[in-house]
Amino acid sequence: MELTCRYHDIVFSFALAFLLAWRCEAQFSMDSTISSRQLDSLLQEYAYGAFLQLHPRTGTPYDGDVPTNLTGVKVAALRLRCGSLRKRGVPSYKEFDIPTGVIIRPYVKRLAFVYQNLGNWSSYYYPLAGYTHLAPVLGLLAYNASNFSASNLPELDVTASSSPIWINFRNVRPAPSGFTAKCVRFDLNGSLEFTNITSSNRCSTFHHGHFAIVVNSTMIPAPSGEKHKSNLWKIIVSVVGGIVGLFLLSLLMVWLISYRRKKKLTKMQKREHMGVVLKMEQVGNARLPVAPMTRTQPVIENDFVP
Repeated sequence: MELTCRYHDIVFSFALAFLLAWRCEAQFSMDSTISSRQLDSLLQEYAYGAFLQLHPRTGTPYDGDVPTNLTGVKVAALRLRCGSLRKRGVPSYKEFDIPTGVIIRPYVKRLAFVYQNLGNWSSYYYPLAGYTHLAPVLGLLAYNASNFSASNLPELDVTASSSPIWINFRNVRPAPSGFTAKCVRFDLNGSLEFTNITSSNRCSTFHHGHFAIVVNSTMIPAPSGEKHKSNLWKIIVSVVGGIVGLFLLSLLMVWLISYRRKKKLTKMQKREHMGVVLKMEQVGNARLPVAPMTRTQPVIENDFVP
């Protein structure tokens, strides 16, 4: 009875822990799953937060902080005067080279370029069916910079009128042999624009948006033996799991047998203390309790002998 209660307690504890972990994971997934457009709004707020903590200077980029659930994402903000941007451009803002002649619509006196580097979140927020990302997704969006505390700001339209905006990608993985990498622009409305990559992993654009270097993964042949290795690992894991399961089951059986023997011995000892102490004698190959000889001698009740 005691063993059964312990077993039920252990099973209940494991089940409760599993349920709580599952609920926490599900809650985190529901809270953390947002769209790419919602992410733009959040990153704009985090980038503007750098302006609030400092005394920002026009033309100086400031890095923002992101929460721990977006670890790997980088943001920055650069405040400019609209007229100065059109006349001088921005020769080097992170990976972006912004030329002169950039037109901002609608017109604002001061704007802020928000830089995004999505890092290992690139393929999560900007998946591209049939393609593999070779570099992190980079974003360049413009907002009104008249109020640093503003949130949910609409993006300003950025158009390069003469020379393109250049994106100099870093840490680009090489494309497989025989395949050509492509530049892709993710427009805010969801459309895609593919262009050829230039030397030194550079892409060009005339508009704002999100940019990446990708390669067509549907044409890349799977390595021979990859499927065989996968099946081999499944077999190995199954065999090892079976052996471990049998070992644990055997340990459980040994423990149960030992427990029953100890319990039986305990009962016998209790009876021994409650009753007459029996003498242990060797009977065959075992020592067994033997009752002593009767202490009262028999007496004939009637002396008459026929």
